[in-house]
Amino acid sequence: MNATGNAKPPSHVAIIPDGNGRWALRRGLPRMIGHRAGAKVVARAVQWAKRAGISSLSIFCFSTENWSRPADEVSGLMRLFDLMLRRNFRRLLRENVRLRWLGKADGLPKTMVETLRSLEEQTADRSGLQLFLAINYSGRDEAVRAAAKCYGGISVSAAADWNQMAKRLDCPDMADVDLLIRTSGEMRLSNFLLLQSAYAELYFTDCLWPDFDEKEFLRAIATYGQRQRRFGATAPPDEQH
Repeated sequence: MNATGNAKPPSHVAIIPDGNGRWALRRGLPRMIGHRAGAKVVARAVQWAKRAGISSLSIFCFSTENWSRPADEVSGLMRLFDLMLRRNFRRLLRENVRLRWLGKADGLPKTMVETLRSLEEQTADRSGLQLFLAINYSGRDEAVRAAAKCYGGISVSAAADWNQMAKRLDCPDMADVDLLIRTSGEMRLSNFLLLQSAYAELYFTDCLWPDFDEKEFLRAIATYGQRQRRFGATAPPDEQH
C-alpha cells in the first residue's frame, strides 16, 4: 500500500451482483440456474466480509425496476429469496450477524415480508457484521419515501437538510458506503444506495457474479487501500501539479 492510501479496510462495502443471467445463458442453462448459483455466492460473500474485517455489507438483491422482467423469472426469484432467507436463519444467529432490510413491502409475497421482518427482529441484538439486503429497493424510491416522511412531520426547510433526510431512510443508522463493487463489466450504479454512496470508491470487474470469488473480493479491498479519499478536499501537496 502506498503512503497516500487507506490504512484501514473499508468499513462498509456495497455490492451490485450482476451477471447471473448471462452466466447461465453462456452455458446453455435457464436463467434461474444462474440466479441460484448467484445466491450461493451471496452466502459466501458474508464470510469473506467477516474475514476481511468489514463492519457492514450491503447487497442489491432485487430492484423496484426488476418487476418488469418476465413473470416466471420474478416468481422464481421470490421463491429463491424466501428459501435462502429461511435456510440461512440459523447461521445468521450462530455467527452473530445482524440482518437489515432495505426496500418496501409493496408487491412482495406476504410470507417473504414476514420472514424479513422476523429476521430483523431476531438478529437485532447481534453485534457482528451488519448485512443489508436490498429487496424491492431503489435509491430514488428510498429518497422519495424519506422526503414524504419529512414533509409530513417537519418544515420544508428541514426536509431539505441531509441530516433530517437521513433519519428517515430505510436504515437510518447505516454508515456511508466506503467501497461499491459491481460485477459483470457494467459501469453504473443502477439506482443502488445513491445517497449513501455519495463518496464511495467504485470498483468494477468483468467477472460475472456466479464466478466472483474471495480472491476477486480481496482484490477490490486492496484497490480501495491504494486510493486517496478526499471528500471534496484538495490533493495532498505532493500530488498537486
